[in-house]
Amino acid sequence: MSKTWFITGASRGFGRAFTAAALERGDRVAATARNLTTLDDLAAKYGADLLPLQLDVTSRVDSTQAVRRAHAEFGRLDVVVNNAGHGHFGMVEELSEEDLRDQVEVNLFGAVWVTQAAAPLMRAQGGAHIVQVSSIGGVVAFTNLGAYHASKWALEGISESLAQEVAAFGIKVTLVEPGGFATDWAGASARRSQTLPEYDGVREAAAARRSAQPPGSPDAAAQALLEVVDADEPPLRVLFGAAAPGIVTGIYERRLTGWKEWERLAHKAQG
Repeated sequence: MSKTWFITGASRGFGRAFTAAALERGDRVAATARNLTTLDDLAAKYGADLLPLQLDVTSRVDSTQAVRRAHAEFGRLDVVVNNAGHGHFGMVEELSEEDLRDQVEVNLFGAVWVTQAAAPLMRAQGGAHIVQVSSIGGVVAFTNLGAYHASKWALEGISESLAQEVAAFGIKVTLVEPGGFATDWAGASARRSQTLPEYDGVREAAAARRSAQPPGSPDAAAQALLEVVDADEPPLRVLFGAAAPGIVTGIYERRLTGWKEWERLAHKAQG
């Protein structure tokens, strides 16, 4: 059976690839973007199967209206993909209040507003699937990305709670955690704090580590996502990108080692 999707941030990167892959296999997609002209070619090719919607996900009112319009147009929503977001580069000391608030508004609140709008519709139809596009940066942290990690770690936590809360209604939740991919995440769509020269060496070393990893293909990630949403029992978390499992495994091994090393203090602190 074909599915009906609602995908945010569909103008480029993952959102664009997810939208194209769903349409190509015969699904219907309500695709949001700030600039709808970026979807003109898909609209011309797929006609009524694509519903382009202009949306800034930081607006709770607009997010609710967009979700309701998509549901009214298509009659149901099987998959909601909260993909809209961007990266922010800046050392913690460099972050302005505006930098941090803007990052959290888009990456966390935007996903929450769409989720809240979709949840009652999904309950009424007896189930659906919410896909939160997180990052390996939602479970690990790297230099110069503190604001980004704050937003994605928060998305991970609220989504894990959500999964438990909506399971009885037949609603599945999946956190997609990509590593490095050939999108413009670190390019035109990224935001950057005003830099302090004291951190230049740290910044250069972090950039060199990122560039050493070959990027994955968004089109291949889209095919992987189709497999996730077609699964009878989709995962709560899934890593995308060949390097991601090794990075995450190494981080968790070090965490477990550290917790074990200091476990005696857990008991001491109990009293």
